[in-house]
Amino acid sequence: MREVNLDNYAATPLPPEVRDAMLPFLGEDFGNPSSLHSRGDTAREAVEEAREKVASLIGANPEEIIFTSNGTEANNLAIKGIAAGSRRKGKHIVVSAVEHFSVLHAARSLEKQGYELSLIPVDEYGSMDLEEMASAIGDDTVLVSVMTANGEVGTIQPIAEAARIAAEREVPFHTDAVAAAGTIPIDVGESGVSALSLSSDLIYGPQGVGALWVKRGLRLIPMLDGGVQEGGRRGGTENVAGIVGMGKAAEMAAANMPERSDRLSELRDAIISGLPAKVEHVYLTGHPTRRLPWNASFAVEFIEGEGMLLFLDQQGVAVSSGSACTSRALKGSHVLSACGVPAERAQGSLLFSFGLQNTSDDVDYVLEVFTPIVEKLRQMSPLYAKYLKERG
Repeated sequence: MREVNLDNYAATPLPPEVRDAMLPFLGEDFGNPSSLHSRGDTAREAVEEAREKVASLIGANPEEIIFTSNGTEANNLAIKGIAAGSRRKGKHIVVSAVEHFSVLHAARSLEKQGYELSLIPVDEYGSMDLEEMASAIGDDTVLVSVMTANGEVGTIQPIAEAARIAAEREVPFHTDAVAAAGTIPIDVGESGVSALSLSSDLIYGPQGVGALWVKRGLRLIPMLDGGVQEGGRRGGTENVAGIVGMGKAAEMAAANMPERSDRLSELRDAIISGLPAKVEHVYLTGHPTRRLPWNASFAVEFIEGEGMLLFLDQQGVAVSSGSACTSRALKGSHVLSACGVPAERAQGSLLFSFGLQNTSDDVDYVLEVFTPIVEKLRQMSPLYAKYLKERG
């Protein structure tokens, strides 16, 4: 049976070049970067070289990069750390309604501590309303956070315009770039953002490593107390092998971004045009053109995401869904809800996230096996039976 991984938003495979760069630091070069001897020097130099490579990917200065354990920690450090650093000014935070839970839940946590939280609505495509954002910012606003692009529906946000609005009000602006980095150009200087989050595994690096860029001069209160690592902004012994792997992955992403983007876009567009043409009542979610190169997301009417995932898995195809039945949180997608997608349609959400290992043959195979799966599930669907009856 053919195996096709179209769940690259969950995790990306590790390229041989990244693995090879990491291997010495999983073996003979096991030193602690804080140690004051040659073995520590080797580890420290490797971490600093990786810092330069990650900084180069987003047009940043290396000393402004803070390595974390993942994108979730980076987002938490940004939201909580920046808010704490500006507490004397006020206790109001503005975030978009379609943020990753690591941003939304961090903001909700602060809300329980007495902060005020404003959620910026989005349109049917998941695009943020800039006027709503501007009107939400007040004299006591200490942070605005809007993701660069949404990994679930693929929509790319107008970050430069949003950051400019925040800057005019002298409010720090954070963006979660986890889903976007490595496939669309990012330059923190040109965009005008104040802080930016990254995750290694979404740029074909190892899992368990992330980074937060914080503009020089922006006050950030550490969330982890301990040592003086990462310039005193994130205590704890560094994951040297993981950081080296992230650095190598960032270097490769920066060098190959145009080719990667073009290749992934071709696969994305093939399934976006092919799936609705083969199956009725399949709707694209997210913006039709202003979307991530690797993202093709749909809502399939009259059936649930769980059924599609299970049947596709039987055919060797791995995908993901935001429906409540496939979520470990047992809740429907907050992103689709914010976009105004009806709950019954959102239950049939499906995300195809393409990776560098995918080919046009993978798309052809998915289109071949998907049609009979939908037909079979709809035969068992009372919603579809009701629709056919009403249609006459």
